[in-house]
Amino acid sequence: QVQLVESGGGLVQPGESLRLSCAASGSIFSINTMRWYRQAPGNERELVASITSGGITNYADSVKGRFTVSRDNAKDTMHLQMNNLKPEDTAVYYCNAAVITTAPGSLDAWGQGTLVTVSS
Repeated sequence: QVQLVESGGGLVQPGESLRLSCAASGSIFSINTMRWYRQAPGNERELVASITSGGITNYADSVKGRFTVSRDNAKDTMHLQMNNLKPEDTAVYYCNAAVITTAPGSLDAWGQGTLVTVSS
């Protein structure tokens, strides 16, 4: 089994910053690409950012220049630094990871989500 736990969400004002974290644990041999998704009320889940095990990153156009994704492979963690937050960034943010397990096998793991609210 593999667990992903997000943390760092909260209520902030427009223009402020937040840093989300995702910690993976369990029967992990290695983790390939890790991703942050978000889902706002009434909207579909959308990909926000991704990072490969080698550190290659990609971002949604809506967050480029404001968000930075990083990871620590030794600790099986991923972070999302969110700067200059806007009301439209309000959503539940989910961590996703492509995990190679010790079973062996592979699975697509998801966290439970953390709520980010940007409002004045």
